[in-house]
Amino acid sequence: MTTDQSPSGGPRPTTRGRRDTRIQAAAGGRADADGTDDQARKPTGGVDPTGGKAEAQTDAAGKTKAPGNETRTPTDEAKAETPRDEAKPKTPGDEAETPASDKDKKSAAGDGKDGDGKDGDGKDKGDVEKKDPWAAFGPAPEPVPRWYGRLARRTGRLLIHEWTLAALGSLVLAVLMTWPALRYPRHTLPHDYWDPSLQAWQMAWSGHALRTDPAQLWHSNAFFPERWSFAFSDTLLGYAPAGLIGSGPQDALLRYNIMFVLAHALATFGAYVLARQLGASRIGSAVAGVSYAYAPWLLSQAGHLHVISNGGIPLALAMLARGHGWSLRHGYRPERRHDGWVYTGWLVAAWQLSLGFGIGLPFAYVLAGTVVVAMLIWFAKRIFWRVKRPFGQRLFVADLIGGLIFAGVGVLMAIPYFTVAQLHPQAERSIRDIAAFSPPANSFVTAPAESRIWGGLHEGARSVLPWHPEMTLLPGFALYALALGGLFFSIWTIRQRLFLLAGVLVAMTLSMGTRFFGGDFTYVPLFDHLPGWNGIRTPGRLMIWATLLLGLLAAGAVSAFSERVREVSAQRIPSWPSPWLRLATLLPLLLVIVEGTNTTPHPVVPPQPAAMRTVGGPLLVLPSGQNHDQPVMLWSTTRFQDIVNGGSGFTPRQLADVRQVTMTFPDQTSVDYLRTLGVRNVLVLRDEIAGTPWEVSVDAPLDGLDITREEMGSVLLFRL
Repeated sequence: MTTDQSPSGGPRPTTRGRRDTRIQAAAGGRADADGTDDQARKPTGGVDPTGGKAEAQTDAAGKTKAPGNETRTPTDEAKAETPRDEAKPKTPGDEAETPASDKDKKSAAGDGKDGDGKDGDGKDKGDVEKKDPWAAFGPAPEPVPRWYGRLARRTGRLLIHEWTLAALGSLVLAVLMTWPALRYPRHTLPHDYWDPSLQAWQMAWSGHALRTDPAQLWHSNAFFPERWSFAFSDTLLGYAPAGLIGSGPQDALLRYNIMFVLAHALATFGAYVLARQLGASRIGSAVAGVSYAYAPWLLSQAGHLHVISNGGIPLALAMLARGHGWSLRHGYRPERRHDGWVYTGWLVAAWQLSLGFGIGLPFAYVLAGTVVVAMLIWFAKRIFWRVKRPFGQRLFVADLIGGLIFAGVGVLMAIPYFTVAQLHPQAERSIRDIAAFSPPANSFVTAPAESRIWGGLHEGARSVLPWHPEMTLLPGFALYALALGGLFFSIWTIRQRLFLLAGVLVAMTLSMGTRFFGGDFTYVPLFDHLPGWNGIRTPGRLMIWATLLLGLLAAGAVSAFSERVREVSAQRIPSWPSPWLRLATLLPLLLVIVEGTNTTPHPVVPPQPAAMRTVGGPLLVLPSGQNHDQPVMLWSTTRFQDIVNGGSGFTPRQLADVRQVTMTFPDQTSVDYLRTLGVRNVLVLRDEIAGTPWEVSVDAPLDGLDITREEMGSVLLFRL
């Protein structure tokens, strides 16, 4: 090994790093990173990393050193490991280069590859990079879908989603179960053409008022010259957007029949969603949905769209439960909270309330009671049981805002009704009125005449009921049996089953009105103390809550049965249910559907007289009565001229006077009275006056009355 003399006179190994130092010294005596010049560095021994290759080296005096093992310093070792580019002389400007620039340099010059794709030794890239010999046998890479492919996939996933299939199934079932509602939807109405004509007019009027003059919404064209006449009965105001489409009686009938079918579909879907949210299986939830929408007692309510339109109740409850992360089977799960569902649930509840207070008012009180009980349980667990459960500020704000919206809709809807109650004291119900419509206990096992299965068999039981359309309250014997089974075999806990049973009994007790020991401790306190409760004329409609709770009990039993079938099928080889087991799981649903089939009539509505399309108002159509006036309201949907006629839950005193005075029309007394009211025209329907005083009087001489008479087909027009 060749050595140099150190400044102290001893030998010093010659290192390869000294060559770099001399090159840097020749370039300007550049110092190392630690600030020490190589000339003053203390040498240490080391091995030449070049492996002992012969290479000429020159010291600072220009002498050539022979190659070999030389002593090296740590600094020299670090320099020897750096690429050659970094050992090149650098100018002071190079010191300021960024790491990104260094990378660019290395990629351009230090990667050892030429610009033609070859490395420093002239080898191709393919020779350097080793290929996996098994790659050819692997799966082909999945192509990246384009935007329309992604859209198609999302659409497909949406179409096969459970909620989509449930909604479509509910709609198809509604069309079949309400047939022939959509067979001649522009000419017929379900059940009868009296109350449905009134409700078809209500939807048409609300749309007309919103389109022309929203300020006159509550002052309709019927019951002239009464004010607030739109609040004389439940308004179906939530269907006002549908009233914006179309005009005239035929469009009103078409609109009514469509909403009639959709109301059944929404009721089925809403109860299905509620049962699923509470923890029931699909087939169990289907039983709950079908039994809720097609219970036999609801067949007698086919002429009351505001009663059939009850699907918003379970749907709103399901959304609120989903937003709060709560289910009956799994309890409270904070990780599943979502304030968006809470907002939506309160909006759906407000929409349900806008359809009418007959169904909406009990729903409002049930919802308020549920909120109060939930709050008490929440604070009791935090204070007494020291159970800290998160709730969240956003969820609290959602409940606060949603509750205020719901309450605001209720107050705005209630103001016209309280005004009507002040203007028409006879509109208020008395406890005697409630007693007249209170059903006895045997009503719960009596089906209406519209039931295809039980209608004929229960004719004798219906004959002893004072008012059987409101007193036949059978929810279904199949539902009774499934709910009874749910008390002993269910996915719900025993405590939950008992709570559901208690709810059923309370709802049935209230449905009896004053028939349950006079109602002194059940219905009467609600009638006396709850605001608006005295406006509910028929307590039997509270059976809707008993039906919903019976459906949940049945859903628990059917869900437990379907789970047992899956357990049994898992032990089979192959592990899927046999056809008989599949049929067994569908049997409860089929029984409920069959028991809900109906023979509801769909009569043809009397056609609109041509005079109703041309004669202006204020107008009176004779004969006038509750059942006569409701089709007249429907006929007025072409022009919405003011008409004296009107039908509702009560008869205003002025309309009663008009009907009494005009029994002798045309005579001087009736003509003067109508002129005092501002009536300009009177239409007399010849086809409907047989056996009435008008059969003779309408053709009497008009001398001295200063009115004219004109034949318009089968209608007589008197101009006052």
